[in-house]
Amino acid sequence: MTSITLEDHADHTTPDADSAPAQRAIEQLLSRRSHWPLSEPAPSPAELTRIFDAAMRAPDHGRLHPWRFVVIRGEARRAFGDVLVDLAAARSPEEPRSAHEHRRQRAMAAPLIIALVAAVDRSSSVPELEQLLSVGAAAMNMLNVIHLYGYGGFWATGVDTYEPGMHRALGLDAAQRLLGFLFVGTPQKEGQPARRPFSEAHVREWQPVRSAQQ
Repeated sequence: MTSITLEDHADHTTPDADSAPAQRAIEQLLSRRSHWPLSEPAPSPAELTRIFDAAMRAPDHGRLHPWRFVVIRGEARRAFGDVLVDLAAARSPEEPRSAHEHRRQRAMAAPLIIALVAAVDRSSSVPELEQLLSVGAAAMNMLNVIHLYGYGGFWATGVDTYEPGMHRALGLDAAQRLLGFLFVGTPQKEGQPARRPFSEAHVREWQPVRSAQQ
């Protein structure tokens, strides 16, 4: 296996790639991590608009614009907590409803929750997987901008994401897929930097396979 290293591409960098602003931006992106739980403040309306603008820059095969987002904040989080308790109680009808009241805490774990939804166009020649990946790329763009603004983000899925009852509660139609939730707010404490693997262990350079006859 031949690994790719940064040195392999040194001849292809441009002067701007080594500039101080570029390096600062890269270092900021490389410092991104998930934060839980999160407190006030959440992004301002202007910042939130830019966060969604970043989502619109995701790769989009066929220009299908599959990105849909449902914003849950303020008092609506309490109603969302009701939904989480209802879903948990329905999954365990043998237990008293009070056994699931702790589920409300999830709704209040951040001042802003964004449901990530893919509006899948099944009539398109673009595979469904590519449409889902586009929404995933949009979510990552959002997490990066959330981080650059100085806020924290956490992408969560869990059993509730795949419940038909959750889809109904969010007003999704049959062509829409829920891909989880972004919890957004201000980190309560800085914490230790997340340990990430070295990229070299996950990258290799393709070499053509030579047949025995060659």
